Amino acid sequence: MTCTFERCTGISASRMQLLCHLYQSEEISQTSLQKLVGIDHAAITRHLKQLEAENMVIRRTSPQDNRFTLVKLTEYGRQEILTLKQEREQFLNLMLHGFSKQELTQLSTMLQRINQSIDQL
Repeated sequence: MTCTFERCTGISASRMQLLCHLYQSEEISQTSLQKLVGIDHAAITRHLKQLEAENMVIRRTSPQDNRFTLVKLTEYGRQEILTLKQEREQFLNLMLHGFSKQELTQLSTMLQRINQSIDQL
């Protein structure tokens, strides 16, 4: 499913998650973002450098503590994430096409139970 998502949207699921967290924040430290997304330091740095090269994010040193790097979406990045969210919505609609409302409710319930079990591990 992840490969199909990447092929349809042109973006990895982890990068999409990263961008969604950035979209919800005005500005966030790279370390906090790394913890939210759950990827290692090298991966977050690699993603952010690529996004910076694509003019989607801006990184800067924190004026209060130069040990921290702050990250925020550019205006272009904000517009792109809106487009990506629409593409994600289309992907989900295509993926779930043909399921009845009852089946979708059952699926949602089962996935919630799986998430609860994972949280307890």
